[in-house]
Amino acid sequence: MKARSIVLLLIAEVAALSLWFVSAAILPEMTREVALSPFRQAALSSSVQAGFVLGALVSAVFGLADRFDPRRVFAASALSAGLVNAVLLIAEPGSAVTIAARFVTGALMAGIYPVGMKIAVGWGQKDRGFLVGMLVAALTLGSAAPHLFALLGGADWRLTVAGASLAAGFGGILCLFAGLGPFHGTAPKFDPKVITKAWTDRRIRLAYAGYLGHMWELYAMWAWVAVASAASYGATMAADDADWLSKVTAFAAISAGGIACALAGFVADKIGKADIAIAAMVVSGLAALATAATFGGPAWLTFVVILIWGAGVVPDSAQFSALVADASPPEQAGSLMTFQTALGFALTFATVQLTPVLADAVGWPIVLALMALGPAFGIVAMMRLRSLLRA
Repeated sequence: MKARSIVLLLIAEVAALSLWFVSAAILPEMTREVALSPFRQAALSSSVQAGFVLGALVSAVFGLADRFDPRRVFAASALSAGLVNAVLLIAEPGSAVTIAARFVTGALMAGIYPVGMKIAVGWGQKDRGFLVGMLVAALTLGSAAPHLFALLGGADWRLTVAGASLAAGFGGILCLFAGLGPFHGTAPKFDPKVITKAWTDRRIRLAYAGYLGHMWELYAMWAWVAVASAASYGATMAADDADWLSKVTAFAAISAGGIACALAGFVADKIGKADIAIAAMVVSGLAALATAATFGGPAWLTFVVILIWGAGVVPDSAQFSALVADASPPEQAGSLMTFQTALGFALTFATVQLTPVLADAVGWPIVLALMALGPAFGIVAMMRLRSLLRA
């Protein structure tokens, strides 16, 4: 029952979260069809983050993942998000309507990712790092999926939009067939004071701090890796070749993170979640600096460095969530993990929106190097948490 439920949940997550980077994957083809300002280009991606923040805050405050059957919350959110995303097929590309649709899609995805974590942690305690690691791996592969859709769909960006919408609906239905584990907890009533535990429990507070450092880097990298790598490759190859290779780079780098999540989760349960988070942030921070240093150089070298960055940038995410779940009562874990994601994605709204603007002003190498500040902050927080846990 456990294995079957986790497999169904993982497939559902991959399918539903393919909605996340649809706009980033289709942006090159969309801008060839319609001229979009840098602000509107960024808004198509950052509006998803902003919507997710609002949705996650509402979910955390009202305890949706803890008070109701999380499978039904997941299904309703995924089906609705798929329908809203399909608005991109009929609205004017880059218009206020499409930006609003991406915002609503992001809000609905707050009922998918953190709710999936709530289901996963209910299936184990000793292997919780691995379970959440697998879930974040599914998130990662789902995030990479639009770039694969874009490669297969060629110049017709609407095929990518349609594919992601259909996948989300399929994922929502599939989640209904997953079971709930023996460690699943249900909150008996609405209690908005639950989220104050994020400040009163130092373990949760430090896990949140590490997560914020991680999120400073993660979504700015994921959202703009295709654009940044295309700019780098364009210095040494034809524009069409650079564009094609940038899609391959984005899909490969994000997918590498998914594989690393599963491996890191397995090891984390043996040596410590905080230790794995520290190791991942060391790798991602150094890789961000290396990507900045190799920008505009040999394409193969930049590709390899970005691949390493993609592998290191996300495995710590699962461990922050698992650490929060470990420190939370079962009936509060869903709300506290959801609130954690709300804070993290509030930060990513700024980083995703500002990244292309700063790149246009000071150049991609400087912006890529600045992304390493997040892991540096997160490492300090995790070292303090590790000392607290050992004490």
